Amino acid sequence: MLSWGYIAFVAITRKFSKGDRAPISLIWKYFRKAFFSLLLLVIVVGGIVAGIFTATEASAIAVLYAAVLALIYGDVKPKDFSSILLTSAKTTAVVMFLICTSMAMSWLFSFEGIPELISSFLLEQFSNKIVIFLVINLVLLIIGTFMDMTPAVLIFTPIFLPVVVALGMDPVHFGIVLVLNLCIGLCTPPVGTILFVGSGVANVSVSQVIKPLIPFLVIMVVVLLLITYIPAISMYLPRLLGL
Repeated sequence: MLSWGYIAFVAITRKFSKGDRAPISLIWKYFRKAFFSLLLLVIVVGGIVAGIFTATEASAIAVLYAAVLALIYGDVKPKDFSSILLTSAKTTAVVMFLICTSMAMSWLFSFEGIPELISSFLLEQFSNKIVIFLVINLVLLIIGTFMDMTPAVLIFTPIFLPVVVALGMDPVHFGIVLVLNLCIGLCTPPVGTILFVGSGVANVSVSQVIKPLIPFLVIMVVVLLLITYIPAISMYLPRLLGL
């Protein structure tokens, strides 16, 4: 909602033009045309939630489904697949390089015992849980800038979880805070994988993307602090479901 508010503010201050309101008949017409494309979201999310396939398998199914639709709609010709695969390989190579370097960094962290040092430092230096939560968020935000989400979760969850549980934080609440921290890291340089993928898809440099992204990063940090210190925001649905 904060992001929507910022987008509305920019649209108003920069006086973006408004289009004519589309009639219901036109909306229904294009909805029918886009139905099978929109069905992709249902297949991916529904398959993951139902446990039919994993998130990784869902991405492969999504690519296959989208390729078939593109052929049916005539947006892509069979001869175009070679250039599409080459472009995808270039983008994937950048992402895989970033993941490999972050994995190497995670091994170095574990070998040097840095997570344990961070945990002991928190418990020894701070007694106020508000400050400890703030420091944990700061550490995770920094870690997220140069380490991929998977190794970061594997390394820091067993380190920080006992600390926050001892301070009275619900494990589900901590999981939400942890994931949001690392999701912010996916959008921040120097190893923001989503940042590189987005710039690759838009065919622009990363430096061109960073400046317009700063307000959204600030908004995400504000949301992170709200979720951290007001558990009811993130725990309403889990408690409703009895988690």
